[in-house]
Amino acid sequence: MGLRATIERNVKTLEVYGDSALVIYQICGDWEVRDSKLVKYRDLVAELIKEFEEITFNYLPREENQLADALATLASMFKANRETEIMPLQMSIHEVPAHCFSIKKEIDGRPWFHDVLEYIKNQKYPEQANENDKRTIRKMAAGFVLDGDILYKRGKDQVFLRCVDAVEARKILKDVHEGI
Repeated sequence: MGLRATIERNVKTLEVYGDSALVIYQICGDWEVRDSKLVKYRDLVAELIKEFEEITFNYLPREENQLADALATLASMFKANRETEIMPLQMSIHEVPAHCFSIKKEIDGRPWFHDVLEYIKNQKYPEQANENDKRTIRKMAAGFVLDGDILYKRGKDQVFLRCVDAVEARKILKDVHEGI
């Protein structure tokens, strides 16, 4: 639990931000705890907050809590024990959306989806591909659909997303931002 870890580090002043209105307002006492299973948790938190000289609980709507969501996702991607030293993360905040940076130049003049397209069309792998690369291409190809000469990637919601190269992507972004 985060409060216990904070107490162990002798922190005396703490601001807690949470994106669950229910939890935050129940801890603050603004809302009544009706669920019997949650009463024990509220009582535990009430005991733990006595260890702080000053502690505040703040509700932060989920849409304003994107950084915490991203960090939680990152933290869930690997396991670490107490002996593992975790290097600090360096982050930058950009003034423009990240998708503006995602159009990369194609190194060999081929689009990013070239290998998958070749496999789907002709069952061919790149010349330098080892067995692991071939297995990866086969797995990736399962998420794509070829309709004529147009390749689509199947999204998580089963919507087909058209695969475009860097030139076409820039044209689309320019058209969308300038208006057609």
